[in-house]
Amino acid sequence: MEIHGICSDQFGAVREVFADSLRSGADVGASVAVHLDGEPVVDLWGGYADPARTRPWERDTLTNVWSMTKTMTALCALVLVDRGELDLRAPVGKYWPEFGTAGKDRIEIRHLLGHTAGLPDWDQPMTLGDLCDWEKATSLLARQQPRWLPGTASGYHRFTHGFLIGEVIRRISQQTIGTFFADQIAAPLDADFHIGLPAEDDHRVSEVIPAPGPAPEANPRVTIPVGPYVTAQDTWTTQWHRAEIPAAAGYGNARSVAAIQSVLTSGGRTPSTRLLSEATCRAVFEEQSHGIDLVLGIPLRFGIGYALNADDAPVTTANDRTSYWGGRGGSLIVNDHDARMTITYVMNRMTHLGLADPRGHKLLRAAYEALAY
Repeated sequence: MEIHGICSDQFGAVREVFADSLRSGADVGASVAVHLDGEPVVDLWGGYADPARTRPWERDTLTNVWSMTKTMTALCALVLVDRGELDLRAPVGKYWPEFGTAGKDRIEIRHLLGHTAGLPDWDQPMTLGDLCDWEKATSLLARQQPRWLPGTASGYHRFTHGFLIGEVIRRISQQTIGTFFADQIAAPLDADFHIGLPAEDDHRVSEVIPAPGPAPEANPRVTIPVGPYVTAQDTWTTQWHRAEIPAAAGYGNARSVAAIQSVLTSGGRTPSTRLLSEATCRAVFEEQSHGIDLVLGIPLRFGIGYALNADDAPVTTANDRTSYWGGRGGSLIVNDHDARMTITYVMNRMTHLGLADPRGHKLLRAAYEALAY
């Protein structure tokens, strides 16, 4: 299996693990990137962009990264925090007045970013068309009551996360989340990541390959039912490509994700400017909850916009100041602020393993082994 890209000698183990994943068939097409001190030391891609294995995964291939998109939306919020335009401890209603009703007047911005707002989904069934209707999705959330006392526990906001934070960003910036992200983050970093994919980029997309077999039974620890359910096939549509669904419909590859997220592990600096202050980068580690997530039914420790390292977490590292998240199907982004290292893995073949997917974990371990030498 031919692997393309660059890999420093120090991180040769990452290349070997990546090649083995493609060679064994665990991956169809994928990419992996590692940034150290803001510089790329690994940027690899290989395999195929289609399940029939007729079209190669190219350097500029994009795919839907599902919930990895949440880390991009969180970064948009942090940019506004850094500029003094958004206060993490302010009530959401300060920026979005219609939201401060039905028992939500004390929900703060940090609760949205930490999945503790009590709004893990909508009170009515939502179709794909509804998710693509920004006004409907946000207006419904503004009217409903939280399902638990905000700030007391996390319950993963699978789709609502992006609409809640995105609407706050829209009220402040007068831009949609996709436009704000493109102008304020992707463009300054020259990063090929999109929330709302332009039509001219459709030809570069490797559509996600559904996980084989039925989805697993609901975790018995789950106490809050969640919808809507979007299938892999739904994401193949033009409607999904164009929609700004900032919790799940981002398009990129490992290189673009690492280029953006490594801003956090570089103390807010970019190759040409400073996107965030070091203080704002540290704000990620303001713990919002630690316990069994009410929706996912697994132990999670949430900070501001990211899950945080913990002994009982599904992703653990040797360094305390590590933030991470993944995308449905297996993609993974890990920011180790102590090691000043960002590791990201993006693929097209989905599994049902979530944050426990061994493909990303093997690459993560290889990166840390390389760092030790």
